[in-house]
Amino acid sequence: MKFHLQALYRNLVAGARLALFLPVRAFDYRASPADYALLLAFNFLVWIAAAAIRTGAAGEFDSAAIAIYFGSVPLVLVTALIVARIYGERERLLLIATALTASDPLFELVVLVLPPLAELAGYPRLAVLAILAWIWVVSLRAVVVCAGTRRPQVLKGALAVTAMVAVGFFAFPRTDVWVEPAEEREPDPLAGEQVFHLQGQLIERALAAIAPGKPGVRELYFVGFAPDASQDVFVKEMRFVRRLFDERFGTAGRSIALASSRDALEEFPIASVTNLARALTRVGERMNADEDLLFLFITAHGSRDHRLSAVQPPLELASLTPTALGRLLQDAGIKWRVIVVSACYSGGFIEPLRDANSVVITASSAERTSFGCEPGRDFTYFGEAYFRDALARTRSFVQAFDIAKAAVGKQEAAERLEASLPQMWVGPAIAARLKQPADAPDKE
Repeated sequence: MKFHLQALYRNLVAGARLALFLPVRAFDYRASPADYALLLAFNFLVWIAAAAIRTGAAGEFDSAAIAIYFGSVPLVLVTALIVARIYGERERLLLIATALTASDPLFELVVLVLPPLAELAGYPRLAVLAILAWIWVVSLRAVVVCAGTRRPQVLKGALAVTAMVAVGFFAFPRTDVWVEPAEEREPDPLAGEQVFHLQGQLIERALAAIAPGKPGVRELYFVGFAPDASQDVFVKEMRFVRRLFDERFGTAGRSIALASSRDALEEFPIASVTNLARALTRVGERMNADEDLLFLFITAHGSRDHRLSAVQPPLELASLTPTALGRLLQDAGIKWRVIVVSACYSGGFIEPLRDANSVVITASSAERTSFGCEPGRDFTYFGEAYFRDALARTRSFVQAFDIAKAAVGKQEAAERLEASLPQMWVGPAIAARLKQPADAPDKE
């Protein structure tokens, strides 16, 4: 047993050196059936421990996950067999399998730490891609270390390893061996039959309540869209802004708010792209296209690829993109529009939406994050500055942006945050319209 434990130690050290791109040689590994089995057993224990740490060891052991975990073992062995045959050295099968497996404990430790940090920094997808790329490169290095760099064998071996990583990542189900106890798991609000069926009634009532525009009178319509239920700041902000427009800007009877939320499912229709399309279509039908103006407010998390987060468990909702939003507005036939997008990287919405008849306002540039999405807040930084403060001083949406931009910049500088750089585009036709008396700021 002492001999096999020493072999396990050497395999783990070699696996760590391989994954950290330190010098390592084929004979640094110990490859025998017993040593490989012991390595698998150790990796299995590390996998269980990592899963327990993620849940605080407060969950239940899911035995079904074990079968999925050990399903990767035949995948590695088949890959090792293929690589060994490619090189014409079948006796290296177990060596290659050991090298492909020995780095797993280090992978588990990094997966335990990196994704939560990336989530806090606002780059969750980047962390997943970085880990996947790292595993792929380390697997290629395992082939080179164990079998050499002869061509074309190394190229064929690389294809085999690439297929192994792709199958393991994309084909195998994602599961954890520790899960929350069923009795402690908060049920999804939509799971209740009453709430589920009420959603259909909410959207129908909201659409039916939108009043037609009066010919010869310029009127303002409001559509709000908050598609992320993961944090209540978005629905709180939406609730305030809708009330602000109904009371201060006279949109009562011509407004609709869509919000995904755990606590407001009986108040708002879900903020799905489908519901947004229906809302914009109905508004386009009711408003007088040449006279009336739409104010569209969107608040959510944003990503570097300029997609807005869409979260409403247990539903899987499509995320909203700038091009999709532009298409929805075009299909609805809405000519005059002011669009405010409060999200990280929201500056990416300006270019696809800019035209002569539009004002597009974003909480940040296309390359910067915005702030204020923390739990317990009633507003994001930009939402607070623009809707709560600036629009209390002026009815001009353009002037309000200038006021809010200065306020946000001052707050970010005081907190030593990287400037979010809010952006605005004002089309020439709508700029001329907004200067006319019917749309002038208050004379207060």
